[in-house]
Amino acid sequence: QVRLVEPGGGLVQPGGSLRLSCQVLGFPLALFAIGWFRQVAGKEREAVSCIGAIGGATFYADTVKGRFTISRDKDKNTVYIQMNSLKFEDTAIYYCAAPLSTSACVAVVPPSGHQVFWGQGTPVTVSS
Repeated sequence: QVRLVEPGGGLVQPGGSLRLSCQVLGFPLALFAIGWFRQVAGKEREAVSCIGAIGGATFYADTVKGRFTISRDKDKNTVYIQMNSLKFEDTAIYYCAAPLSTSACVAVVPPSGHQVFWGQGTPVTVSS
């Protein structure tokens, strides 16, 4: 059974840092792209960052570029997103999703013959 498990999240002050993790159970993460997305109630889901399989090409939304870093631990079958210099507008529910057909993050599309699975979502609140 495939599951994406997202512990963590929490409350952090502006300018602070937080690392989210997403452990993939049920398929080898190294073979597929995976991404982080976020959503605020009443707004559309936003792609935050994605990382490819072979070569590990990365994508970052302009809103997080230079502040967030995505990485992957193949041994732990886990993807991380390190979030630094957090801003009020980073407050959202963060979701990981995999497998993705591309690291470009332009759409949540699975590779042929697969379906996309989502983590349960973890809340991040940036507040003073």
